[in-house]
Amino acid sequence: MLYAVSPSTTAVSFPTRRHLKGHQFVPARISVSASLPASNGSKVEYTPWLIVGLGNPGNKYHGTRHNVGFEMIDLMSKAEGILLNTIQAKALIGLGSIGEVPVLLAKPQTYMNYSGESVCPHLSLVNYFGLKVGSLAAYYQVPLRHILLVYDEMSLPNGVMRIQPKGGHGHHNGLRSVMGHLDGCREFPRLCIGIGNPPGTMDMKAFLLQKFSPVERKQVDEALEQGIEAVRSLVLNGFNNNITRFNLGQKYKYHKV
Repeated sequence: MLYAVSPSTTAVSFPTRRHLKGHQFVPARISVSASLPASNGSKVEYTPWLIVGLGNPGNKYHGTRHNVGFEMIDLMSKAEGILLNTIQAKALIGLGSIGEVPVLLAKPQTYMNYSGESVCPHLSLVNYFGLKVGSLAAYYQVPLRHILLVYDEMSLPNGVMRIQPKGGHGHHNGLRSVMGHLDGCREFPRLCIGIGNPPGTMDMKAFLLQKFSPVERKQVDEALEQGIEAVRSLVLNGFNNNITRFNLGQKYKYHKV
């Protein structure tokens, strides 16, 4: 049985689901597409987005600096009404839409350093988009330009965000894993959430796995809310002037004029 929203808006269809041990279900087969009637009677097709938040699974990591990518996905899930209730490709995922554009939200359950196993595992077969068969991106036919990674960034002040169309891994192990599974490709967008640097001689790992102070927590919560609007703008309109203004505003958000 197929379930779909009204064809006059976004068509995101869900097939019969299989139950697995320890998890709710995975889809046996799924089609993610969207179309609207254009003024001339033809249909406008929308390319889906895969939005992946990087983090570590488990309660012990909840609220830590290294898990802000997961937090963004949770907020997007709530804001857009997309239920995260499916396990596929070693990730917790949810299917829905932002406006008329179909989106797939994902939280890899492999732990940070192996995030690439969910987004694009090492397999020899490559599809039309240049993505390895078996990955979330390939399964849902999401091109690289529509894979948005969300993760923590120590090079940015706490609570400052930045959206880029491409870039390196910046020594971030989760991002490094994803790029490694994409054969070093860096041509995909990313949303960086600033968490600042460890104070003094504090160990970096201890800093990443530490929870925010009350002041830092407030800054990050405000940033995540701003990030939701930025992600909506990116999905609906691409890298336009709105994203440029967002990045500029973030860069100087703590600078008093």
